[in-house]
Amino acid sequence: MEVDFSKIKTIGFDADDTLWVNETYFRETEEKFAALLEGYETKNKIDQELFKMEMANLDTYGYGIKGFMLSMIESALDLSNHKVSQKTIAEILDLGKSMISHPVELLDGVEEVLSKLKGNYRLIVLTKGDLLDQERKLEKSGLSKYFHHVEVLSDKKENNYSNLLEHLKIDVNEFLMIGNSLKSDVMPILNIGAKAVHVPFHTTWVHELVPEDQMVNNHLKLSTLKDILKYLDTNEDRK
Repeated sequence: MEVDFSKIKTIGFDADDTLWVNETYFRETEEKFAALLEGYETKNKIDQELFKMEMANLDTYGYGIKGFMLSMIESALDLSNHKVSQKTIAEILDLGKSMISHPVELLDGVEEVLSKLKGNYRLIVLTKGDLLDQERKLEKSGLSKYFHHVEVLSDKKENNYSNLLEHLKIDVNEFLMIGNSLKSDVMPILNIGAKAVHVPFHTTWVHELVPEDQMVNNHLKLSTLKDILKYLDTNEDRK
């Protein structure tokens, strides 16, 4: 799709599954969690109940690994009728701690893109999740030097974006958001009048999926993040 980016001065980047791998580790942990509880229910039932627990807990725990850990423990208690062993609870905690300590795996071309855009645009990170965990991942990633600002939001809805842009004194007409989620990174941005680019990741959390009848097409969709360099000014262009 042809989109005019000539007025863009600030670019927001989602973090998880846009800058680095994230959802893959959740899927792997869900597999291990189901294996721990296979004596109580089928894998399909365990997956369904864990997701329902996560949704029920979102308002209380928010997004991120710590909330996921607590939801796994609650699900284990429910699925086992509170018969799950202390050893299994400890193993669930270890699964979560392993996710937190996992090395940060940058997606292909991320540092190249950031290094080429930094001189021409104000770059910021706009992500959601646990503040401490996201700060830790950004530090491990080595990408902090490219960003003017980092914001960890409780959610990514129209009002969250509007309030932040107003706080940072960013003109909505000069803002572009790049992310892997249509629900969180594209649709709310388009709804407030800014520009958005969708770079899908190979796996998406069910909560972030958008029904077919709600799909939008007034944005640019790219196969890889590196493709954005075809549409924006780079340091090479300026030289």
